[in-house]
Amino acid sequence: PLVFPQHSLFLAFSKFGLLYSVRAHRNAAVAGPGCYAVIKFYSAGDASRAQRTCNGQRLFQKSPLKVCVCTKQKGFQQQALALNSNKCQELANHYLGFNGWSSRIITLQNLSGFDSENEEVGRTSQKGSVKYLCAVEVTLPIHGVRTRGAALGEADVENSE
Repeated sequence: PLVFPQHSLFLAFSKFGLLYSVRAHRNAAVAGPGCYAVIKFYSAGDASRAQRTCNGQRLFQKSPLKVCVCTKQKGFQQQALALNSNKCQELANHYLGFNGWSSRIITLQNLSGFDSENEEVGRTSQKGSVKYLCAVEVTLPIHGVRTRGAALGEADVENSE
């Protein structure tokens, strides 16, 4: 199946930078045998470097590879999922260096129950909502930059003891 090309593509292209995803697909029946892949980098610069270096090369296959940079996602389903904390830290360490940044939580506050007067009609008493506000400060000491951000997280929960 496509596990081999997907793994080989990951190994070949991860040399240029952190990859968001690698997906290999079989060509359509009218296109003949083979496959195509969609490789997403976190950095547009890394993607451009990979394209310039790999286009027309035989990385792990017999025929030369055609590598294009796609700027429009037309025809592809775009999933906008938030990055988890570990992936954010991995990206920061990769691009800024292990000691090139720091973060601290300024506040973490439980906001559950503050909007009870705006409860949705029909919501049963067995279901509730948990809301937390988190404010964080990120510092890049080498550049003398400090910035703050805040987010509100919410999850539906069942009341249980």
